[in-house]
Amino acid sequence: MSGTDPTRRAEPGPRSEPGRTPLAGSPWALPSAVAREFDPDRAGRRSRRTARDWFTDFGCFLAAVLIGMIGADAVGANPNVSPGAAELDQVVGALACAAVWLRRRWPLGLAVAMVPVSLISDTAGGASAVALFTLAVHRPFRYVAWVGGASIATVPVVYRLRPDAEMPYGVAIGFGVVASAAVIGWGMFVRSRRELLISLRDRAVRAENEAALRAEQAQRLAREDIAREMHDVLAHRLTLLSVHAGALEFRPDAPRAEIARAAGVIRESAHEALQDLRQVIGVLRGGDADASGRPQPTLAALDTLVAESREAGMKVVLDNRVPDPAAVPTALGRTAYRIAQEGLTNARKHAPGAEVTVTVTGMPDEGLTLSVRNPAPPGDVPDVPGSGQGLIGLAERASLAGGRLHHTPGPDGGFHLEAWLPWAP
Repeated sequence: MSGTDPTRRAEPGPRSEPGRTPLAGSPWALPSAVAREFDPDRAGRRSRRTARDWFTDFGCFLAAVLIGMIGADAVGANPNVSPGAAELDQVVGALACAAVWLRRRWPLGLAVAMVPVSLISDTAGGASAVALFTLAVHRPFRYVAWVGGASIATVPVVYRLRPDAEMPYGVAIGFGVVASAAVIGWGMFVRSRRELLISLRDRAVRAENEAALRAEQAQRLAREDIAREMHDVLAHRLTLLSVHAGALEFRPDAPRAEIARAAGVIRESAHEALQDLRQVIGVLRGGDADASGRPQPTLAALDTLVAESREAGMKVVLDNRVPDPAAVPTALGRTAYRIAQEGLTNARKHAPGAEVTVTVTGMPDEGLTLSVRNPAPPGDVPDVPGSGQGLIGLAERASLAGGRLHHTPGPDGGFHLEAWLPWAP
């Protein structure tokens, strides 16, 4: 039996919504001790009796009166009890029955008071049983053990002072002990059932809260993935637009062929950026990323990425030592592609005119290593603002794939980006 009291909980359980719970319907149909746990407005203060409480209290009072009347008749017919003692017995029993209405407010005090009362009044037997039952329901087992033990210990004394006229002394003691134990057991059963109901309610609410937290975390992770993908996809395209738009701005007297070439790159980059943006927005709306008809890039598309960078005017050297890039797993190839794409984008922004070397090596069981290295740019280093979110996103992407990523400034003023990714056979 638990040592806690369901009516005196230190902290109320988590609440999903005020006044609502998965296990409680109408509070008036529940005991006030349980309704207080289910209703946050009742927590921390003494609750009014519910309709069920009034019905139960009246039933307990009626049971105490009926048992008391049976005891009064037995006392009146007992030749071992004098008429004066019988009248006193009935008066004390009537007062004890009236005290039953105080059982909810002072269950321990009433049960303790009924122990000496039962010594002098058989008519108070029903009230004593109700008090003992209430104590077992509303208080921890240590109180029930002490008071119940004292009540059972008085049984031999009661039948010694007022022997029963019909039952032998031993049988009468046995009957009294069994009756007291049954009342205590019934009360403990009711208490355990209430505790079970409250614990099930707490578990249900906790499960709902945990499910909501898991859903919120999943949404947050999905938003982070989408934001990372949007940054990796659009940063490359928009950087091409910026480079060629800047060239047209500062070279309005360029030959028509160069202007047409730059305009073509701008148009193509804008078209590709729009396509990539539609793809990401499709994922945001709950669609399938593959439904757009645009396959996700893999390591085999690295040549195309380098070609686009060269068309934009970059000096890129690709050293791909993977024998068959198409055999690289799709997720691994896409991660390597995004890392190379971000590395080329950063080199284009922060080291224009410098030759960029992209090296890819690896094989199954050894992992895939990708390196993007560039020296210091010729001339002055441009002051391009950056938040560093791209490198942070790459580190997260590599970590999610089970790999690692390092980026350090080179000794010659350049920059070195290197990533290692696991490659399962």
